Amino acid sequence: MANGTKAKRPLFKSLIYWGSVLAIWAVIFCIGFLAIFAIGLPDTSSLDKVDRNPSITYLDRSGALIAVRGSQFAPPVTIDELPDYVPAAFIAIEDRRFYHHFGFDPIGISRALVRNLTKKGGNLAGGSTITQQLARNLFLSADQNMKRKVQELILAVWLEIKYSKKEILALYMNRVYFGAGAYGIEAASQRYFNKQAKDLSIGEAAMLAGMMKGPSRYSPLSDQERAVNRTTVVLNEMVRAKVITVEQRDEVFKQGVKVTRTLATEHAQYFVDWLDVEIRRVIDLSTLEDDLIVETTLDLPIQTDAERAVKAMMARDAGKKVEQAALVAVDGEGRIRALIGGVSYTESQFNRATEARRQAGSAFKPFVYLAAMEAGYTPQTPVVDEPYSIGSWAPENYTKKYMGDITIQTALSQSINTVAAKLANDVGRNNVAAVARRLGIESKINTDPAMALGTADVTPIEMAQAYVPFSNGGYKANAHGIIRIRTTKGKILYQYRMREDGKRVQVINNPSLTYMNDMMRDVVRSGTGSGVRLTNYDIAGKTGTTSDYRDAWFVGYTGGFTTAVWVGRDNNSQMSRVTGGGTPAAIWREFMTKALTRIKVSPIPAGAAGEMPMVDPVTELLGVDASAGAGEPVPVTVEPAPQVEAPNAVDDLFSEAQQNAE
Repeated sequence: MANGTKAKRPLFKSLIYWGSVLAIWAVIFCIGFLAIFAIGLPDTSSLDKVDRNPSITYLDRSGALIAVRGSQFAPPVTIDELPDYVPAAFIAIEDRRFYHHFGFDPIGISRALVRNLTKKGGNLAGGSTITQQLARNLFLSADQNMKRKVQELILAVWLEIKYSKKEILALYMNRVYFGAGAYGIEAASQRYFNKQAKDLSIGEAAMLAGMMKGPSRYSPLSDQERAVNRTTVVLNEMVRAKVITVEQRDEVFKQGVKVTRTLATEHAQYFVDWLDVEIRRVIDLSTLEDDLIVETTLDLPIQTDAERAVKAMMARDAGKKVEQAALVAVDGEGRIRALIGGVSYTESQFNRATEARRQAGSAFKPFVYLAAMEAGYTPQTPVVDEPYSIGSWAPENYTKKYMGDITIQTALSQSINTVAAKLANDVGRNNVAAVARRLGIESKINTDPAMALGTADVTPIEMAQAYVPFSNGGYKANAHGIIRIRTTKGKILYQYRMREDGKRVQVINNPSLTYMNDMMRDVVRSGTGSGVRLTNYDIAGKTGTTSDYRDAWFVGYTGGFTTAVWVGRDNNSQMSRVTGGGTPAAIWREFMTKALTRIKVSPIPAGAAGEMPMVDPVTELLGVDASAGAGEPVPVTVEPAPQVEAPNAVDDLFSEAQQNAE
């Protein structure tokens, strides 16, 4: 026995020794690991300071409310001020063991790992606690990397040490983002339900808690059905957590949730999205303490006309595989009076009016013909429509036929491809590109043989901008949406100016301007755009249709008022034989029929005679002459647009949720 005991002792001592060594090294490793990731931790001394961008109120040109954006904060609320079910809703859906962990939840993390390993496709599950979310929202970015995850854990534990559970929950609910520019439960309550947080109902609390998964995606303002489905999930979790009873949940299903919509017009939000970027380009919002008021060029009655026209004609032509549309209406000074970025803002916030670059098709041809007019051609110059090729490329006409001897005016009116290609080649494709750039096309312009047929990718706002000089006497116009930016205290921070010297830049001279306007009038009188004719108005314009019917355009104008319309599909697939003279022309006509009754319409001005200004060709091609001015103001008669604050009921959507409730 003695010998056996002596034999075991060294092994036992060895285990103790090496176990101690490993434990020490493990501690050292953990300390070092945490120390490495602790380097670069953000300053936590400013925890109680609210750092925010100002709230931005957008007004139309007559002072009517369009939207309120930006960081809207309200005074913080304490947990004791709220009904018990309000914080309980957030705990039920976000962190069931909130009161039983120390900043992070090993059980939740393990469950998330198992779900992610066994889940096929879709979004991965997360295991972040409310404390971790608070740490991330207060101090860190949303980057998904190891360093950020470890720092999040460190800060979560620090928060648990420094604050009580009630204080952490209050910080979370007062700082988290609820979409639509609202930060904190009080601001969100006022933004979505027009009431204080202490007055929230069970259904309203559940809807706000459900938005934590994705404030924009689950907002009742952007997608009611998705918001209702998410609210139903929260209500069911509240029942499981015994926060509410089944009867209380069913009562919410029965009564529904009323959401206050403070948007004057849905589609104007495309316009506001565009301006939001422009505002941050000219003003550093982080330096401001006061909220802002942005006076815009938008005309809400005209904007409403645009929305109705797009909706009506897109519904009419739905069977032609037309899925999306964009419309931009600009006056002679470049002020955007209406802008539609898509068929439905709630379904897609992608702004096709300002961001979608699509082939211009034959709507690009006026730049070709203007270059020809400036090179000495006239509308009556004879040309021949016949088979033509440049190298191995040979353009075809839409009709697959040839007209023989015609005039240049007929060639533009009937949108003859062979003549446009030959003209561009004869006057120089670089010259055509320079003309397009001079008038307002800012996107890259290719100069290959097919460029005359509109193979350049452009945005609707560019096309509207580039056609304005035809409508205003030949002057450059920069499409813009901001008139003035001021603080709520009245301080002017930005005022739109055409140019520092206040002078306009003439970009089309006579006789070229007169020739072009006469030819584009003929497009409307007897050519491919004859479907847009309006009695008693001086109208001109051009259709555009790309190969395989992927894009269709109509850009037209009267004196000092230009509108560009595009239709197509986001995936760039074919429509069913939709041409520029079809759906786009119908939208244009429907819109202009109403819009022109709201403004003082004048004939298309003849423009001034004289030499064209000398412009550096490099400047033209690079498009750096972006500060050039526009034409004379167009007098406008405005119909005041009231501020809209209509209840937006989502009651009906809850009936299906009630049937599916567990």
